[in-house]
Amino acid sequence: QVQLVESGGGFLQAGGSLRLSCAASGVIFGINAMGWYRQAPGKQRELVAVIYSSGSTNYADSVKDRFTISMDNAKNTVALQMNSLKPEDTAVYYCYGAIISGVGILGDWWGQGTQVTVSS
Repeated sequence: QVQLVESGGGFLQAGGSLRLSCAASGVIFGINAMGWYRQAPGKQRELVAVIYSSGSTNYADSVKDRFTISMDNAKNTVALQMNSLKPEDTAVYYCYGAIISGVGILGDWWGQGTQVTVSS
């Protein structure tokens, strides 16, 4: 089994910065990609940013130039630096991993979510 544990959510005013972190643990043979999704009330879960083992990244248009994703392959962690936060960034943020677990199967793994609230 693989576990993803997020940290770093909180409440802040618009224009502020926040850093989310996520650590993958368990029996891990390899990580193809890790990323962050978010879900606002009444909306579908959406991709925020993803980083692949190659180092390439993808961002949602709404967060480009404001958010930066990074991964520490040695520690199996991923971080999301969020700057210039807006009220519309308010959501539960979920860590995601495309991880090869101990049984040698690639699977999708999710964290429990962390709340980010941005006030205007």
